[in-house]
Amino acid sequence: MNFLNKLERKYGRYAMHNLPAIIIALYVAGYILELFAPGILRYLTLEPYFILRGQIWRLVSWVVIPPSGLDVFTIIMLFFYFSIGRTLEQTWGAFRFNVYIFSGILFTALGAFILYFALGGNGLFGGALFSTYYINMSIFLAFAVSYPDMQVLLYFIIPIRMKWMGALYGVLVLYDFVQSSWVGKVAILASLLNFMIYFLCTRDFRRASPHEIRRKQEFKRNVAKVSPRPGASMHKCAICGRTEKDGDHLEFRYCSKCKGEYEYCQDHLFTHEHVK
Repeated sequence: MNFLNKLERKYGRYAMHNLPAIIIALYVAGYILELFAPGILRYLTLEPYFILRGQIWRLVSWVVIPPSGLDVFTIIMLFFYFSIGRTLEQTWGAFRFNVYIFSGILFTALGAFILYFALGGNGLFGGALFSTYYINMSIFLAFAVSYPDMQVLLYFIIPIRMKWMGALYGVLVLYDFVQSSWVGKVAILASLLNFMIYFLCTRDFRRASPHEIRRKQEFKRNVAKVSPRPGASMHKCAICGRTEKDGDHLEFRYCSKCKGEYEYCQDHLFTHEHVK
């Protein structure tokens, strides 16, 4: 996090503002291309095989490809992702949100190249394997971690807290990961690596350290030693031995002139002999 703070101080002025709107605009451009020239989308996918043969625009053009077909539910989800993306950008700041999104794009591209070379340099993945689907998922998961108790209306109807939606999405991602081949596992890990780094950097693991656990246990034992037993009195006069249970009219004070912690009732507070 200190490294990120230094980067923000040095390069924060170059951050792209309102990035969620730019992402949605790119998807709109992708839907327009899909409508009027559907065949062109296959020239925009993230394919290391073609990138290494001169089609370098594929390094960035794949972010234009929409996550799914255009329908009412997709439009609702795009508005939802725009809303939570804007909230994260306002909470973190434009620079940190830029780093989060662009690192997700970078890790996805690196994962594609790692798989390409691992397969011997002959693999073609298609647009489905390496896409912005899990990058969008990382935006949602980051929002769920940042605002776990926020309540949203799913499809404008169902009220649900973000932590439960995040848990559900996490289970779906885990299911996809388990069911996928090792190729799919690499693609999922690469696409969600930005969220995993963010999650690990925002956790306070000191609470689970042996030193911290031992400190808490010692504190509880010390508190138990000085805490009164159930039913025991809280105050007791050092002269007559009366407690607050001997009458509601009794008041007790400590004497500042006595050496030690001696407590007296109102009848002996000013008449006792000070302990030296």
